[in-house]
Amino acid sequence: MNDLTHFSETGRARMVDVSAKSETTRVAIASGVLRMQLATLERIRAGKIAKGDVLTVADVGAVMAAKRTPDIIPMCHTIMLSGVDVNFSELVEPDAAGCVGIKVVASATCVGQTGVEMEALCAANVALLTIYDMCKAIDRGMRIENVQLEEKRGGKSGVWKRGESK
Repeated sequence: MNDLTHFSETGRARMVDVSAKSETTRVAIASGVLRMQLATLERIRAGKIAKGDVLTVADVGAVMAAKRTPDIIPMCHTIMLSGVDVNFSELVEPDAAGCVGIKVVASATCVGQTGVEMEALCAANVALLTIYDMCKAIDRGMRIENVQLEEKRGGKSGVWKRGESK
């Protein structure tokens, strides 16, 4: 048996056939952080970024990214998403480099035959990239870190949560 399902028995890349799978409600949650100077966070908070309302634009970008995931990840299935939710929180305690940050948590939901992990991860990444793009003129040293899947639910494998064994 081939454990790497995106490769055929001959080693060629392929899109996995999910037609035999049952439709279930599937949810994935991903997160990531954008580290920045305190002055940058203060300008975002005050609405003083020249390109506009940073978090609103990042929210829209995240939803758009989730919807377009199969266009950028070669073997992803096109999924009819039932919902995408994006939340932002400020990290005001400076890290070792003296940077504060914004954490994004993105979730994607569908009823289907395959999961939505890639959609949640794309949403989180694009939200962070959008914030970077909108603020890079004032803080080129920003850095994206810790983009990761936090949780997935649904399908045969059930629930997986970061930090729990399984």
